[in-house]
Amino acid sequence: MSLLSNGTNVLLIVLGFGLLIFVHELGHWWAATRAGIRCESFAIGLGPVLAAWRRGIGWRAGSTDPATIARFGKPAIEMTDEELARNGLGETEWSLRLFPLGGFVRMLGQDDLDPSRTSGAARSYQRAAVGRRMVVVSAGVFANLVLAVVLFVIAFMAGVRFEAPVVGVVLPGSPAAAASAADGGPAGLRTGDVVRTIDGEPVQTFADIQIAGAMAKPGQPLAVEVTRTVDGRAERRTFSVLPRRDPATGLLQIGIGPALAGGIGAVRPDERAAFDDAMARAGLAPERAPDGRDDPLADLLVVQVGTPARGSVHDRHLTQQWMDGDGDEPVGALSTAVLDDAADAGNGAPFRTSWQTASGRVVERTLVPVPRLQELSDPGQAGAPPEPGLLGMVPLLRIERLADGSPNDGILKPGDVILSVADVPGPRLGALRAAIAPYAGATVPARVIRDGAEVALDVQVDRAGRLGTVMLPAIDVPRIASTVERTGDAAAPVPTPAAGLGLPPGSIVREVGGTPVTDWASMRAAFLAATREAADRGEASPVDLVLEAPTAGRDRVEASMALSPADVRALHALGWASPVPPEVFSPLMTTLTAHGNPLRAVAMGFRQTKTLVIMTYLTLDRLARGTVGVDQLRGPVGIVHLGMRVADRGAMYLVFFLAMISVNLAVLNFLPLPIVDGGLFLYLVYEKLTGKAPSVAFQNAATTAGLVLLGTVFLLTFYNDVARLVGGG
Repeated sequence: MSLLSNGTNVLLIVLGFGLLIFVHELGHWWAATRAGIRCESFAIGLGPVLAAWRRGIGWRAGSTDPATIARFGKPAIEMTDEELARNGLGETEWSLRLFPLGGFVRMLGQDDLDPSRTSGAARSYQRAAVGRRMVVVSAGVFANLVLAVVLFVIAFMAGVRFEAPVVGVVLPGSPAAAASAADGGPAGLRTGDVVRTIDGEPVQTFADIQIAGAMAKPGQPLAVEVTRTVDGRAERRTFSVLPRRDPATGLLQIGIGPALAGGIGAVRPDERAAFDDAMARAGLAPERAPDGRDDPLADLLVVQVGTPARGSVHDRHLTQQWMDGDGDEPVGALSTAVLDDAADAGNGAPFRTSWQTASGRVVERTLVPVPRLQELSDPGQAGAPPEPGLLGMVPLLRIERLADGSPNDGILKPGDVILSVADVPGPRLGALRAAIAPYAGATVPARVIRDGAEVALDVQVDRAGRLGTVMLPAIDVPRIASTVERTGDAAAPVPTPAAGLGLPPGSIVREVGGTPVTDWASMRAAFLAATREAADRGEASPVDLVLEAPTAGRDRVEASMALSPADVRALHALGWASPVPPEVFSPLMTTLTAHGNPLRAVAMGFRQTKTLVIMTYLTLDRLARGTVGVDQLRGPVGIVHLGMRVADRGAMYLVFFLAMISVNLAVLNFLPLPIVDGGLFLYLVYEKLTGKAPSVAFQNAATTAGLVLLGTVFLLTFYNDVARLVGGG
């Protein structure tokens, strides 16, 4: 749902974040006034005053003090309660300040930055009973928790849509693929599994699965209970999954992706060009409406399998039976899988599809399947994504598009094929990342194929060690990258057929089994033809290759690849896939809702608040354990950046997001650290037990340490936030 411009989104998030701060400080102010403590200032933001209001003075640009001094000869802070009443002035100046990084309520005799600034006046902070001061200090945290519950109730009364807890893809070699079944059945999670609980805790959204993986204790497996549909019956299965750190995110993950629905998803403006290119390549460019305007496709209706000449083999209407109740209802086949099924069922023959356009018209398109390659995972690169290839050979990488703000805009171009980077020839994705990492913030030499010619470039690497590009395998170019030498489990790796052949990275494959090849599709077909008799007999088979080495003379290289019976079976098990990239589809969604029951909404709000409080403390624990990286933390800039994307998902998701931030604000404010409310509460506990406040010297030292700590965290999160913005993260 992209109804709001980015500028509007920023304004909404800033206002929402300001609301959270306002409510927090309002809690302090309300409790202080009820305790009889005089409140001199209520500020949203830090730094210079932009605008302020005081009863009896009204609104002023900057502080109200100049106007007060001009009328009464001194600022309100120097007046007694009697003078304020006689002059018709309010005791509190309400101000908006320059830097939207927090807020404060300054009470008489209380200054977080100057513990020596106390007062013996009757309405000072120090003269209030310790118990009342404890209430005042903790009231901001309480106010944020109450606000979170209220926001959750609003969201749940209306309903909030989230990605459903259904497995859409299981990455080969991932913890999910290797998950052991508690009942001794087949190992591994599967596409279509509905995750019900993790370690006994109910799972309602796909985000719950991701969070459970990221928050797992290092080295301890998770008990994942799923509902799996087998022969039309729903079965409950439990698996033991050991999360593993993902090098790309730095977080523990189990290696699954969300399920997708049949409708084409809403497209963000900054992703429109890439989306249109992907749709056009798949043969799904927008229809031309009768009025001459583009009429983009909206939803997949029917898949008709078979060639147009032979007619339809069978029709499959797209239905989605996802149930988000508590029962064991079957979950229908994932709608995007219908396209792959259609491609595979026709053994690669073109098949017809019917689509509904945005205007409601139904149009037919014939799609041409693409041949599947093997998914090759190197056990020596734990957590690295699998790469498509054949028998250990992997395509080179092609620049699909440049990300917004890419440092290589004007240097790299879409279509460039990477030949080498930093003197690493034919790098696969993992090797590419490793090669450019030492050049963060600098340039690195590279060679690419552009318009059929080899071109030398100096490419820019951003401070996060990225090129700012989206890369895909160059399957239309019959060149190979560095080979995958082994696959399988790290404990017992299996050499690939290409291992040990010494195939030079960047080589051009010219012939396979005596058949000329022009791309990876024809290469696969040639391997299949060369091993067909061996596949029928279940035997091993040698296959001869002819390549051109990536040298000036294009030296001829001949090699013989020995395929085992297992290699031959794996090769002939490869099928066909839909040309439509899965990322164009909307995710399969579920709605968290109280179904109009306010009592249920309140219960859901309290439960969600409790869960997030626990999750925040768990995050701190995982930071200490090192399973959650410091680079995952977000500051104000990051919250606004993330919130912009949240706002695109609809008003209720924005309300839910603000509720989550409110809980985090409450928890972080009550940590036992100087400067924040938790540290001040500890001072009061000490005063209650000993009868005296901590010494001014101790408070000054603790305040300095707190400022250094918070300043360090702010700078670190600010750096992370800016790096994400620059890198498109």
